[in-house]
Amino acid sequence: MTQTPQDTELKTDRSRLRRAHEKGSYDRDSLYAVLDAMPMCHIGYQINGTPSVLPTLQWREGDHVYWHGSSASRAIRAMDGADVCMTVTILDGYVLSRSAFHHSVNHRSAMIFGRPEKVTDPTAKETHLKTMVDMIFPDRWDSLRPMTDQELKATALLRMPISEGAAKVRTGPPVDDDEDYALPIWAGVVPMSLQLHHPEPDPANLQSVVMPDHLSRIRIG
Repeated sequence: MTQTPQDTELKTDRSRLRRAHEKGSYDRDSLYAVLDAMPMCHIGYQINGTPSVLPTLQWREGDHVYWHGSSASRAIRAMDGADVCMTVTILDGYVLSRSAFHHSVNHRSAMIFGRPEKVTDPTAKETHLKTMVDMIFPDRWDSLRPMTDQELKATALLRMPISEGAAKVRTGPPVDDDEDYALPIWAGVVPMSLQLHHPEPDPANLQSVVMPDHLSRIRIG
């Protein structure tokens, strides 16, 4: 299949898939669909020359991805201005084939390379944090007590342009060797998904407090 310039916009020698390249996409729509569906990410970075991975929440605003942490965090300090790799993965099912070799998983994943920078302006930082809360917990921010200056100071915010990366998606049934389809072995897919359950109130809630309507709008993509 011929790829258009838009298809390869995020493709670099570092981000291109070497194996199973037919599952890869380099257009923004494919990459953004994964980022927007799963806030949990893992960020690879180096601290004092040692590789480390930070699990945290990410959110996308336009062509940038954001995450936050403690202002005192060694990880945040090490990431600022350095090369990092962010990955997001959604597991959609086990794929059972007729041989152990061809077992797999259906999944959606995204990988982004770049150099993050700190957002230091207090007004901008609070605006982006509000966006994070309202994206994950729709309309939640305005029902909370205002953030204090000390809380804002204690929170570090990083942002990174989305300019290099790839999405990888596997869907569908197993792919077996041609001769194996004649074997009397069950094959197929066991789907899986994340599921939100009914909210459990904090026992410390005031008796007069009722569950807000905005909880019904929380979802997992």
